[in-house]
Amino acid sequence: MTIASLASLSFVPNAKQFAAHQHLTLSFSHVWQIEAGFVRTVTWSEDGTLVVLGIWGAGDVVGRALTKINPLQIECLTKVQASLVAIDSLHHLSDILLTHLHYSEELMLIRGSKRADLMLVKLLSWLADRFGQTTRQGKLINLRLTHRDLAELLGTTRVTITRILNQLEQQKYIQRLPLQQIVLQQEALWHYEI
Repeated sequence: MTIASLASLSFVPNAKQFAAHQHLTLSFSHVWQIEAGFVRTVTWSEDGTLVVLGIWGAGDVVGRALTKINPLQIECLTKVQASLVAIDSLHHLSDILLTHLHYSEELMLIRGSKRADLMLVKLLSWLADRFGQTTRQGKLINLRLTHRDLAELLGTTRVTITRILNQLEQQKYIQRLPLQQIVLQQEALWHYEI
């Protein structure tokens, strides 16, 4: 979460505050407008395997009314500020649905890679493009995703993610910072994918 998004936590009227790992309530008639912070939407397969459906940040809208997936859970990845909005009051619902479709398709394409290292490289690039901040060193991904979070996003193991992150860091494609922050050297990653 950036300094700006932390500062904005106290200025959005009617917004509610949520702690990391807290769940947002679900309603068929209302959705959550994310004002600051990050959430993930998840479900479970028939064998109990967690399936991450998406990661959403400031400006995104999430909720039960936007999906047929059941069960569904919205979990805060960071401190979150969100406003509850009636679904019938949204004037741009088709744009919201198209955004959900677009991001879901991108995640499906990332998960469709045959190699775990390419999946992770593509995921990091996607996260950097979607949520990253440009710095002198590269693109900062300040989502604070753990190795387990990344593994759940890709449907792989934490051990595999740790091994690949170590390789990417040794090869200077990424730089890991404290608090699970990652800086991507995007030019180098583009060459990695070829």
